[in-house]
Amino acid sequence: MRKQRAKELYKTLPGIRVGQASDFKGLTGCTVIRCPEGAVCGIDIRGSATGTRDLTPCDPGHLVDRVHAVFLTGGSAFGLDAASGVMKYLEARRVGFPAGPVRVPIVPAAVIFDLGVGYSEARPDTRMALEACRKATTDVVVGSVGAGTGATVGKLYGLAQAMKGGVGFASLEFGRAVRVQALAVVKAFGDVVDPKNGAILVGARKSKKSFKLADTEAQMLRGASRQGFGTKHTTLVVRMTDARLDKLQATKVAQMAQNGMARAIRPVHTQFDGDLIFAPSVGTKRTDLNTLGTAAAGVTARAIVNAIKTAKGLGGVPSYQDIRKSVA
Repeated sequence: MRKQRAKELYKTLPGIRVGQASDFKGLTGCTVIRCPEGAVCGIDIRGSATGTRDLTPCDPGHLVDRVHAVFLTGGSAFGLDAASGVMKYLEARRVGFPAGPVRVPIVPAAVIFDLGVGYSEARPDTRMALEACRKATTDVVVGSVGAGTGATVGKLYGLAQAMKGGVGFASLEFGRAVRVQALAVVKAFGDVVDPKNGAILVGARKSKKSFKLADTEAQMLRGASRQGFGTKHTTLVVRMTDARLDKLQATKVAQMAQNGMARAIRPVHTQFDGDLIFAPSVGTKRTDLNTLGTAAAGVTARAIVNAIKTAKGLGGVPSYQDIRKSVA
């Protein structure tokens, strides 16, 4: 694997660490969000094609009240096996739910399908997950890295006319110094748009050799063939906050954060997408739940746009940066 560095770093909340491992040859990778002290975590799923593992501790009625990491990975369902590497890392450090003589790390996980880019046999494994855990710091690297290494968007006409997705991050402070953050892995069927004006940033291209964008929504409404839609798309978001929440409240914030996904991706939550939002809380600060949900929607939209603007073209799939260079 060769190393790739992003130009900008972003800082996580206290109690959160983010680590990523990337295979730039196979074009896949994984991202781990570690919560060593545990985090109350809600979840909201809107897509119909998810690939997940161990989500039930995020349900309000579940006995386990905290998660110790969230794992996002490429490799489709194969990549879910790599979550065991996160569990091994945490177990070795006695991090987990107390269960008699052992502590069991609680690690909900979700995948994107990136087997069509790079080598289809390249999938994140236990070794890669351990690498991501060891690299986890308060700095978040964005772009074509981690679980977003092989991510693509705008698949109306298939991968040949798609564009590059990636990992994005955004943060906001409001009220009495309450912070909310979002990390997004963007591999959407639809186009990514500017939430401010609806302009398409990246998406399905009109032809393989053109940077001109087709406007997926418009083409669908004009009767674009369903055969070109495919079934392998997903946007994953981890919405983090230092506000004090229980699981029911965290779930509500995750639901409201989905509004941000809808602002930035068009169309979104389709039958072909596995869109979901994890919502861990690691803080003790009090805040209005509706205000927090509104803020969460805003940072979710910004994180999605950040992923697109920082991604680099890989595997022959062009990026937003390539479009900018072509018109410069």
